[in-house]
Amino acid sequence: MLSPKRVKFRKRQRGRLKGTDERGSSVSFGEFGLKAVTSGRLTARQIEAARITINRQVKRGGKLWIRIFPHTPITKKPAETRMGKGKGNPEFWIAEIRPGRILFEMSGIDEETAEKALSLASYKLPIHTEFVKRSAL
Repeated sequence: MLSPKRVKFRKRQRGRLKGTDERGSSVSFGEFGLKAVTSGRLTARQIEAARITINRQVKRGGKLWIRIFPHTPITKKPAETRMGKGKGNPEFWIAEIRPGRILFEMSGIDEETAEKALSLASYKLPIHTEFVKRSAL
């Protein structure tokens, strides 16, 4: 699963996901992409589950780019712990997603297969997504 090698600070505050993504909002590497329509938080496990689904569908053909990375640590306190005594320990990593962000890109396969693979991958994600094609410049 994806996680940073090292971070400057172990724990982070939640913050808010407002606005849209201007950067990372166009298909840059591949021909087809999966674009976020709503905002949300994707865990490293969800990203990995989507990646496996895509690879199984295309039978390891073509090329896949994962355009997101889980940088943000999420902490949890142990079960049956009383309130207080500080913030819990980091348990897993998330990627904060805003609308417009390209999550995955693919190339080297036909459009029908790419759309099917990315559609199946979208079922693994907790946000709404849409299939997009590279726009001719």
